[in-house]
Amino acid sequence: MNNGTVGAPRNHSNYVIPGLYDLSVEDTNWVLTSSFIIFTMQTGFGMLESGCVSIKNEVNIMMKNVIDIVLGGFTYWLFGYGMSFGRGPLSNPFIAIGDFLLDPPVGDALMGQIFAAFLFQLSFATTATTIVSGAMAERCNFKAYCLFSFLNTAVYCIPAGWVWGEHGFLNKLGAVDIAGSGPVHLIGGASAFASAAMLGPRLGRYSEGYDPLPLGNPVNACMGLFVLWWGWLAFNSGSTYGVSGAKWQYAARAAVMTMMGSFGGGFTSSIYSFWRHGGGMDIMDLINGVLGSLVSITAGCFLYRAWEALVIGAIGSLFCVLAMPLFDRMGVDDPVGASAVHGVCGIWGVIAVGLFADNPIPLDTTNGRSGLFKGGGWYLLGIQTLSALCLACWGVCSTFLLLYVINKIIPIRMDPHEELLGADLTEHRIRHSQIGLSRAISALAPIKVDLKDIAGIQPIGINPGHERSIDQLRAAEDKLQQWQSYLEQVSGSRANVKMDAGQSHADINFKPRTAGNVFNRRIPARKSISGGLYRSNNSELPVIGSVMGQKPEKDPNFAWVD
Repeated sequence: MNNGTVGAPRNHSNYVIPGLYDLSVEDTNWVLTSSFIIFTMQTGFGMLESGCVSIKNEVNIMMKNVIDIVLGGFTYWLFGYGMSFGRGPLSNPFIAIGDFLLDPPVGDALMGQIFAAFLFQLSFATTATTIVSGAMAERCNFKAYCLFSFLNTAVYCIPAGWVWGEHGFLNKLGAVDIAGSGPVHLIGGASAFASAAMLGPRLGRYSEGYDPLPLGNPVNACMGLFVLWWGWLAFNSGSTYGVSGAKWQYAARAAVMTMMGSFGGGFTSSIYSFWRHGGGMDIMDLINGVLGSLVSITAGCFLYRAWEALVIGAIGSLFCVLAMPLFDRMGVDDPVGASAVHGVCGIWGVIAVGLFADNPIPLDTTNGRSGLFKGGGWYLLGIQTLSALCLACWGVCSTFLLLYVINKIIPIRMDPHEELLGADLTEHRIRHSQIGLSRAISALAPIKVDLKDIAGIQPIGINPGHERSIDQLRAAEDKLQQWQSYLEQVSGSRANVKMDAGQSHADINFKPRTAGNVFNRRIPARKSISGGLYRSNNSELPVIGSVMGQKPEKDPNFAWVD
């Protein structure tokens, strides 16, 4: 992170400590704790994205978030960290080379600092990849996405090195980005835009106009916002990269300015939504307005005054809620609005530093420079604009290229039939009830789509064994009702039956004269749940004779009694 120490190695005994590893014990504790909290943002992204998509795709989007951590985190350890912060002799202003498969041995003087720095950067890298998953929701082939997640590390790590690595050309020019409006959010948003554009809109997305589709679970989307809000405090405050010296003061300032920015963004998006919807509030306007303001404040989170944070958050929120319908009219179907939230607001967040930034004495975060509105001239604004342009172009172009290559290996778009049925069913064999799947299956059956593998999948939330037992009990009750009806008929004609003196009605033996008679021997009676009579030969299967001429072999649920 650009916190005043990165890029400024200092001597320690007989070796030089790179700025990235210049951490005291207190700093390391702060960095590790922040990393743990930032990791919880994955929960927030998952809840937000699953709440925005249809129910038949909510498990699929959660699986993608898991894959982002598993595969994206693995490749970050393999080569991603080394491409951002490697210290090899072949490192150049475009890419770092070295420190691959990071694993400092016991006895290394910097072992603790290296591991702490790696974990912190890992939490940022997985966040950047997760941003893209929401934009590809509901129509991306899951296997293709797994390959994308595995390789997308390079899309993030190279430009992260430009801004934060000691080798990076933007870092050397003096670009400032404390917590990642550019390398994390702008890269993620640009990749989301490219992914959504390349995949094309969901089936029927714009057939009824450009209004947003119904959310699968609005409560989940709101809860995801709160988890992200919480994680953002660690995201920005932790990017002071410690609490030693004056860093703790700016860590506190970063937390407060983060909240101030979100207040400005939430207020602005609320007013906009009330105006746009005639006094009503659209949930996604509010959620994405707050998130857009958080993205906007991230690059310079401890460089602003309180009123400036409010203004920056408000402007970012307005950009976001205006960009979402604009992208829809361009035919870019982004189900969660990631392109607007992270892409558009990421650009604004990077440029805002060049306008409003203070010089955070005694830290050298801005290399002694201030923003245009603080009398610092045009240089910082120019560098920040160049940084936003480079990052946006890289994010869009590299993602297009990566998806183009993946599409040659595995089609990135789901089959239309699978899209209609939902990825939860076709990819993960999870069948939701009451969401129109039966209707989709019956509609696809006449065109000879192979549905054998999915037609028999049981809906989630139901115990199939219990359901079968209940069906058997209901069938037994129907049989018993028929039997009782027959007994009533027999009772009505008992005047024609001669009974011996003292013989009870329950002991009568009915002798079969035709195949249609009910029993050919006496059956001990037992009460059923509803008062009917039956006899069971095991604990699961009631045993009933045929009724009114029905042949017992026709009914597989019941056994004939001789």
